[in-house]
This record gives sequence, structure tokens and C-alpha cells, in this order.
Amino acid sequence: MQYSFQLDLNNEEDTQNLAQKLAENITHGVIYLIGDLGAGKTTLTRYYLQSLGHTGAVKSPTYTLVEPYKLAQQEIFHFDLYRLNDPYELELMGIRDYLDIPDALFLFEWPSKGGDEIPKADHIIEIIKAVDDTMRHVNINTNSESLFKALQG
Repeated sequence: MQYSFQLDLNNEEDTQNLAQKLAENITHGVIYLIGDLGAGKTTLTRYYLQSLGHTGAVKSPTYTLVEPYKLAQQEIFHFDLYRLNDPYELELMGIRDYLDIPDALFLFEWPSKGGDEIPKADHIIEIIKAVDDTMRHVNINTNSESLFKALQG
């Protein structure tokens, strides 16, 4: 079953709170992060990883394509597909090696550029910049009932 939720993030603290709820309810699977340049996809990812216990830097994988993170027993791979010219480039860089890792979490920025080379999303988070540069509108589609309930609460 799919659940949908909409919320406004008025400041960085709201973004941190959303990231905490995501971290408490999503530990594996595939997350698509959708939004224009500067919408806050990497910022949300940074707070999400920090909520899971990551203490190091979190940088955008725009030029590296993927940034891996190992947290205790959890492996997380943050992909930024913005610079892809062809989805087949993912096959050439060995994306299957990443996708074969059991119980890993995959975050994909610009997933539309991945075509059929990336798996379907379990969770889709769309971030829309408001007129006020600090505010964001967020649409979340998820198969997680626990996340849906946490967002409502």
C-alpha cells in the first residue's frame, strides 16, 4: 500500500526533524530525492545520515556519482545522477555491485536520469523551494505505514 503525505519545512530545524523521522522508520530500500538544484536534497540526506549516527562529512556526490557510508551494520549509498548523459553509464560504473548488497539503503538524487538501471523507489521525497528561500514544501510517497504514522503524529 502507498501512503502520501505533504508538509512544509519552515527552517533547518524542521528539516532535521523530518530527517529524524525518516531515520527512525527507513533503514533499507530505495529512496528517490526529487527537486530542483538547491532544493535541499543533499541537506536532507546529511541530516538523515546524522540521525542514523554518521559523524563525518556528508558531501554531494555530484562529481563522484556515489558516496558510500558504513554505519554499524548499515550500508548506505547516496547517488547523484545529475551529470549522467545516459543511464547505461551506471552499468559501466558497476551499479549492480552496489545494488546486490543485502539490506542496504540507496538514496538517488535525479532518479529520472537513471532510467531502467536503477530500482523502483520504496519512498519518494519531492522537495519544492518556496518563494522564501528558507522554506520548502515536501511531498512524500512511501510504502511505510510506520513512516506515514510518524509524519502524522
